Amino acid sequence: MKMFSSADARDMPLAAERTLPQVSGTFVLIAALTLLRMGTAAYLPLSFDESYFWLWSKRLAISYFEHPPLIAFAIRSGTFLLGDTELGVRLASLVASVAASWAVFRAAALLMPDRSRAWLACAYLNATLMMASQGMAATPDIFVVAAAAVLLLAVVELQVTGNGGWWLAAGSAVGAAALAKYTSFFLGLSLVLWTAASPQGRRWLASPWPYVAALITSVCFGPNLIWNEAHGWMSFKYQFGRIVVGRPGLTYILEFIGAQIALASPFILALAGIGLALNSRLRTWRRPVSIAVAVIWPAAFYFAFHSLHDRVQGNWPSFIYPSLAILAASAESKREGLRHFIAVCHRFALPTASLLLAVSYLQTWTGLIPIGKSDPIARMTAVGFEPVARKVALIAETHHAGALLTTRYVTSGWLSFYVRPQVPVLQVTEGYRWSDAPVPSATLLRKPLLYVTQHPDRELREIAPFFSTVDLKTCLPRARNGVSIDIFCIYLLSGFHESLKMRGALVFVPSREKALN
Repeated sequence: MKMFSSADARDMPLAAERTLPQVSGTFVLIAALTLLRMGTAAYLPLSFDESYFWLWSKRLAISYFEHPPLIAFAIRSGTFLLGDTELGVRLASLVASVAASWAVFRAAALLMPDRSRAWLACAYLNATLMMASQGMAATPDIFVVAAAAVLLLAVVELQVTGNGGWWLAAGSAVGAAALAKYTSFFLGLSLVLWTAASPQGRRWLASPWPYVAALITSVCFGPNLIWNEAHGWMSFKYQFGRIVVGRPGLTYILEFIGAQIALASPFILALAGIGLALNSRLRTWRRPVSIAVAVIWPAAFYFAFHSLHDRVQGNWPSFIYPSLAILAASAESKREGLRHFIAVCHRFALPTASLLLAVSYLQTWTGLIPIGKSDPIARMTAVGFEPVARKVALIAETHHAGALLTTRYVTSGWLSFYVRPQVPVLQVTEGYRWSDAPVPSATLLRKPLLYVTQHPDRELREIAPFFSTVDLKTCLPRARNGVSIDIFCIYLLSGFHESLKMRGALVFVPSREKALN
């Protein structure tokens, strides 16, 4: 049974070819951007979150403090193939970004009679700073983006073919997102909204397919519930506790809007806004593109509300970007003034986005503008950390240190990944992050230990009472192009007071020591 007629196709916006890039050029751009992400993934040092998730992958579990387990298993698969390298850590994310691009292209090709619009939707997605950053980073966001793209494709296929089996794909997409990040709840809500608001969705309520899809999603999310029940629901308390935190004001919403203009690029976001407005009217919910509308509105309302009292991180709405790309590519109007504006936006969308990407990649690769801590790439990734890691390794070898001791997960991840030869890493704070990690033995604590910190003035007092000797060995900067980003201080600790109970978790144990145990 066909559920998407030729009349529906005629109702979709048609291309004005003179304003759209040629298919061949668009394909070359998509391929170039994909290869650029791959090259950057191999070159750029890990961010502190990536190294943190890499530590998760060394101790697989059915869930973790901040997120469900998919990112840990994804990193483990990449490092199994390519080893503990930056590219190995990010390999699965790159694959997910390609899958998202394909799903957006396929969904757009089904939605729009002009195939060039499908290529354009794929190009718009890949040309955003959001995709450039999330599409290569080993974080949960790209897997939710890919799941959102597959959800779009599944629901469009459902409407085009009338095959109820696509409900299983839709439920699996939401389930996969639920294994990645809690923002997956928005995808589930979007599917419910589309089913209730769209005539094509409501007709399926009398069949078993939507309920089987819901069952698949529930099964995927089940392990997370089991883990949280066993750990005092700590993930839910942490993530959902943010909903009512903060002070009312306009600062955060302006920051949120500005961030999305930059991450989507101005013309692509303008086109997406027009496409959203044109397809949000009640009578347009019969169009297959209505699933893209359903994905955007719940998230847009929530993030706008949240930004009235607290900061919305730029990456949080990343999962709506496949829908934004499709709506941007579909934007067209018969009204003269609006049609001219849309044509201008299409003409400048990719050149403007490409310029923003070029500046961003140039700064990422070279640090051309020496702005120190103000550079988010330098601040968040281990750029310039290699000299620090070498010095830590040298001091550890000289003093026969049994472990590296930290008080921040940021430092724990980078030391575990970059110090060679590897040394056990013991973190004595933030125990909630390491609830399943082993505790250090008394034998280990009796050995000399190296404490590495960026904030000795406020963190050393958490460590010093447990040791009779605390000796500052050196402080050295992490710098890029001669500009300091931050400073790491290294202390030699000895004489552990066994009568004092020091909490701690062995967050990293080298494989050679695991083998000995």
